[in-house]
Amino acid sequence: MIAVDKLRKLRARPTLSIAGDNSGVIAPMPERIFAHSTPALYDKYMGPFLFEPYADLVAERCAILQPDRILETAAGTGIVTRAVHRAVPRAQVVATDINPAMLEFATQTLRSERVLFRHADAQNLPFPEGSFDLVLCQFGAMFFPDKIRANQEARRVLCPNGHYLLVTFNRLELNPIPKAAQDAVGRLFAHDPFDYMERGPFSYADPAHIKHDLLAGGFAEVEIETIELSSRLNAHDTAQGLVFGSPFRSEIERRDPSALDRAADAVVQALVRWDGKDARMSAHLVTARSSVAR
Repeated sequence: MIAVDKLRKLRARPTLSIAGDNSGVIAPMPERIFAHSTPALYDKYMGPFLFEPYADLVAERCAILQPDRILETAAGTGIVTRAVHRAVPRAQVVATDINPAMLEFATQTLRSERVLFRHADAQNLPFPEGSFDLVLCQFGAMFFPDKIRANQEARRVLCPNGHYLLVTFNRLELNPIPKAAQDAVGRLFAHDPFDYMERGPFSYADPAHIKHDLLAGGFAEVEIETIELSSRLNAHDTAQGLVFGSPFRSEIERRDPSALDRAADAVVQALVRWDGKDARMSAHLVTARSSVAR
């Protein structure tokens, strides 16, 4: 990792200081949501199917924009960080997350003097105004308790005419693998139905709502593309990731701590018809500009 004093030497524009410069008190990000996630399983089994296809898309957009200084919020295990670093290797990347275990894993998977990992809340970023050309957030905004505040923070740390790339899942019914997985586990607990997917990863799917929140956060232009991708599915690996490596695990354990293996078997059976085949996913790729170009 690159030291903070080295960051100051790399950029003549506003430095990336350790101390926060926000005085407002806000509700912190819900770190507990991912408390039961195992970073290695999350990265190994969920990453290739759910996250890497859109990470590659984000990296392609970064390569087009050619930013010098990138901030990533909700970076998790570094899946997007690694893709972006490959696409724009000369850019300085600061990858942040609220979960120390996720960040610790990320630091082990990517070591570069151009990449700095920082513990930070996307709703209360510890960076001065105008510190970055580009802010990224893939599949994290749905978990922000105060989405407008997070947007305001992304806008604050962007330089004039900077860009914010945001990726959030489309509706659950348009993402058949997570839906089939939740339905399969739900049949094990018919007396206590599951709605985790709707409350969590797929809760921020309405483009009008997303645009409203970004405009309320101070962004000048918002473009939303709904993009369907596909990814080759391994039923066993995907079940391992969803049941053992994601927050879905805590939902199962709350109902029956001994049920994880049964749940994983049920998910494998539900996904077997896609095994070895391409399964579709749908998400929104949002591009917001901090100010209108003149």
